[in-house]
Amino acid sequence: MGMTDDLLSTGQWLVTLALFLLILVQAARSVRWRALRCDNALQHSFFGAAVVLGFLWQMRAGIYPGLAIHIFGMTAVTQILGWGLAVFAGLLALILTVVTGREPVTMFAANGLVTVMIPALVTQGIMLWERHRNFSNFFAYIFFCGFFGAGISVAVAGLMMCLMLWASGVYEFSELVHDYLRYLPLFMVPEGFVNGVVVTGLMVFHPDRLTTLNQRRYR
Repeated sequence: MGMTDDLLSTGQWLVTLALFLLILVQAARSVRWRALRCDNALQHSFFGAAVVLGFLWQMRAGIYPGLAIHIFGMTAVTQILGWGLAVFAGLLALILTVVTGREPVTMFAANGLVTVMIPALVTQGIMLWERHRNFSNFFAYIFFCGFFGAGISVAVAGLMMCLMLWASGVYEFSELVHDYLRYLPLFMVPEGFVNGVVVTGLMVFHPDRLTTLNQRRYR
């Protein structure tokens, strides 16, 4: 989901930009840039994820004036790259949507926050929870982090976007509930399926590509 028109007030735009920059700085600090420069496989994963997301986000459906829905894919990318690097891959993909005219450059920070950063942070939180629980079965990583993590991340992102639009006065809260929020569970299902399938495939055939996977934990 993304905002395809200028829907925020000036005050909201500034607050969103501040949050965007704050999270961007934290993401940059979490990335091991030297490892990225030296690891060709990681570079391929990073740029490949950015390209795939960029093309994936071209396929979308409009549900409201200025609003569109699409598969995020950020949960799988976060499990592949880690949350910090996933944020930068997502932002590169978002630049592609701006260049192709799918989204306005003025909404880059807002869309980056909703489409990229929130899903990456929610996925990171779920992965930390899964590690803290110390599950010994690798299906916990696939289902909790991949399938359910993706569904939860899109739900949180959708709720955040609705709050932003309601606070800006663009839509009444009742409109958002009737025409968007009640369908949110339907958006969660394909998001969870797509991300879960990708993570499952990688875990079976290329587990080394999942930088967040500690194979020694599982039996």
